Formats: sequence, structure tokens, C-alpha cells
Amino acid sequence: MAGFGGGNMQNLMRQAQKMQEEMQKTAEMLNDWEIVGTSAGEAVVVYMNAKKIINGIELDESVVDPTDVEMLEDLIMAAINDGYSKADKVYEEKMGKYGNMGGLGGML
Repeated sequence: MAGFGGGNMQNLMRQAQKMQEEMQKTAEMLNDWEIVGTSAGEAVVVYMNAKKIINGIELDESVVDPTDVEMLEDLIMAAINDGYSKADKVYEEKMGKYGNMGGLGGML
């Protein structure tokens, strides 16, 4: 019965290291990836990165009604949720291929 030869194991470890490096670069890129979530026809805009860190919020004055704060809260939540949904898609697209580390599972 043939086992792992030294060369095969070294090659496997090199591939695993390369995949880890690619995954790290991709994860760092997600910090810089701008996601824009909107609601109320872009009257509320939320800026975040693909890791769901909110970097800014813009409100059109048409949605700022001091007598209806609850509506503004709902619009902000809707814009954040829109951004989160978009961030999830970007994350899955960019990081999904590393889900099980190319079949290496718990070896790393």
C-alpha cells in the first residue's frame, strides 16, 4: 500500500500555504471594498465595506421629519440591511471558494 511520499506531502503543504496567502489577501481586500446600501429611492445611503463596517451615512433632508423619527429609523435600518445583503454577496463571491480550503478541511 502506497502512502504519502515526502514530495507529495511537501507539495500539499505548499499548496495549502499558497491558498492561505490568497485567502489573506482577499480578506484584506474586503476591508477596502465599498458597499452602498440605500432605501427610499436613495434618500438614505449607507456606506460600508464588505466586512459590514459602516463608514458613513447620508440622509436627504426630505426624510428628516422631527415629528416622525420612527420612519427615519426604519429607513436607516432598511439601507443598512440592503448594504449587509450586498456585502454578503460580495463576501460569498470572493471568500466562498475558501470555504473548506479546497478540500483540505481541518488539516490547516
